[in-house]
Formats: sequence, C-alpha cells, structure tokens
Amino acid sequence: MKTDSIFYNLFLTFPGIFFELINRPPEEADSYEFTSREVKQLSFRLDGLFLPKTSEPDKPLYLVEVQFQPDAGLYYRIFAELFIFLRQYQPPYPWQIVVIYPNRRIEREQTLHFGNLLALNQVRQIYLDELGEAVEGSLGVEVVKLVIEPEETAGQLARQLIEKARQQLTDETIQRELINLIETIIVYKLPKKSREEIAAMLGLSEIKQTRFYQDTLLEMKLETIPRLLPMGLDLEQIAHALDLPLEIVQKTVNKCRRCFLSFPEQNVDAFIELLTEQYSLFSSGYLAELEQLLAPLPDDIEELSEAISIWCEQHPEIDEAQLKLLPDNSSEKAPGSKEGKVKPPNYELNKQAILNAIQQSSDSKDSQSSKSAS
Repeated sequence: MKTDSIFYNLFLTFPGIFFELINRPPEEADSYEFTSREVKQLSFRLDGLFLPKTSEPDKPLYLVEVQFQPDAGLYYRIFAELFIFLRQYQPPYPWQIVVIYPNRRIEREQTLHFGNLLALNQVRQIYLDELGEAVEGSLGVEVVKLVIEPEETAGQLARQLIEKARQQLTDETIQRELINLIETIIVYKLPKKSREEIAAMLGLSEIKQTRFYQDTLLEMKLETIPRLLPMGLDLEQIAHALDLPLEIVQKTVNKCRRCFLSFPEQNVDAFIELLTEQYSLFSSGYLAELEQLLAPLPDDIEELSEAISIWCEQHPEIDEAQLKLLPDNSSEKAPGSKEGKVKPPNYELNKQAILNAIQQSSDSKDSQSSKSAS
C-alpha cells in the first residue's frame, strides 16, 4: 500500500484527525497549516509538517513521519532533518516528532545513538494497533485504523464507516471527501479489484452516479493536486492516488504553475501548450500566419504576448481555448503552494519557444495526416 500518500491526503483534508491521534482537541488544527519544507543540505525534505499559523510560543511544530516498513535508518534521517531544519529556519516555537507505525514490530529504535532523544516527551510513537478504546468513537481515527485492517474484514469495516459518515457528518461536501478517502484505502488494500467492484462492495455505485457527488469529488481532487506536489510525489503517482487521468493532473499543474508568472508569461506559456497539445485547432494556414506575425517581432515577452492576444481575438475558437488555460485570477498563487513549490516551465519563455511549438504543431499534423492516408 502507498500509505504515505493516503496519510498525507488524510491530514491535508482532515487535519483534526492528526490531533486526535496525539490526544489533542481536533479544533487545534485550525491554528496549524499542514505542509512540507525543503532543507538544503543533502536534499532533505520534511514531507509532513504541521506549522503553527501564528508565533504563539506555546504551540509546537509537529514533524510527522508515517512508517509502515522496517527501516534501520529512520531515526538517523528524522533527527538529521529536524536539526538542519531548526538551524536553517530557527522557528519561534518548540518542536515535537510524531512517528506513526502500524505496530511495534516495525520500529527500529537505534537506542545506542538515540535512546536519550527517544525518551523525551517531545518524541512520540503512535502504534495504530494499540489505539484501542482511547480514541473509540472518533470517526476520523477509525478511518486511520482501516489502513491496518486485515483484507478479509476491511470491506465490512469500510461499509460501517461509510454509514457512520452519512449519519454523523451533516456537511455533504465533507461527507463525500471522507467517503472517498475510505474508498481509496480499500482500493490500495485490494489492488486486484477494480474501482467499479469496490464501489459495488461498499454500496457506493448508486450515490457515485449523482451529479453532486461527481462534481464535489472532482473539485476536491483538483484542489488536492498542488498540495501533493511538495510531498515529492510525481504526476503519475498523484494521478494513481486520486484516480484521475494523467493529462488532467498535468493540466492542473500547468495552470497552478502559471499563477507565479506575469500575465504576458502566462499568456505565452498557455499558447505554447495550446499549440503542442491541441494542435488540431490550428490549420496549416493558421500556423503560417503565426510564423509571419512573429518573424519581425523582437524577443520581448510583452510584445509577443500582445501579438498573440490580438491574433487569438481574430480566431474565436482558439481564443476560447486559450482563456481556459489561463488562471482565473492571475494575482492569486496556486493553492497549497505558498512558497512557490510548483515548478516553473522547463523551457525559456521566448520567441524561439513559440516558433518551436509552431513547428511541433505542424509536425504533429503531418504525422496525423500520414497515418490517416495509410
């Protein structure tokens, strides 16, 4: 099972569950942001980090690690990451480490080097199979425990949790999000079964056909994509975890990325994507027009953008497609990417990049024509 992506998605969507796991009121999540943070030496990344939203000295930061496989080097890595992070950022609050294990057998303590550190109140291990009655009645924690439920009984427990979600959660959007997480856990636990078979097993086939469910679920998945990128997941892993086509994930990432560009850069970047990904919109005559239009222009992003905008206005079908690729509000940053985690284009935005895209569009059309003729 890809437990990392399940837990990180769980904490992103329902951060209160983490605080329930450490016996704190779930309302404390309102004062925290769940994020990741790069530390420069050795390319470390703190994938699970609950940071206080304010500088209140009594609120600790929580470094969260999910470990479902034995790893003798785990504590070496965790403490190295922690202390490098403290040196680089010098946060104005104390620290705590929380490691989530399925059971004690997985843990490798390395007491020779870390015995004193592991004895501190600031270091805490959560063993899911020992949660027991301490958190009984918490729907969120019960969903977490579903991760370690045996395959034979996981389906039955999942159905019970879905019924509890319907009874206890009055907000339909939150209800759908939790039900989707329950379904995702079962998908990972039972990889030989299709999504359709699992939906039928969990009694979700009918409800998943409703327009409200589909719209809510899609919106939630799209909002989650930029939040998963800083966790180190690649686009294929995100597409698999969220059960989305890879091209949808790529387009969402592109749109989020453009939020960090100026409008002329956004406009040119989107037009290059249009040329390469939707080349059927461009006739050979259109491509020739564009080459003639751009040839005398200087290599200036603002002039190139303005020329592209004017040309698009003269071709409404392309103008409409271009607008769909641009961010809704160019002044807003991508959700979940406050530190610029979404990477910029992997090419330089200039005149040559547009000309290359025009040539690629022409080559794609020629290749398609050859296939059709044969």
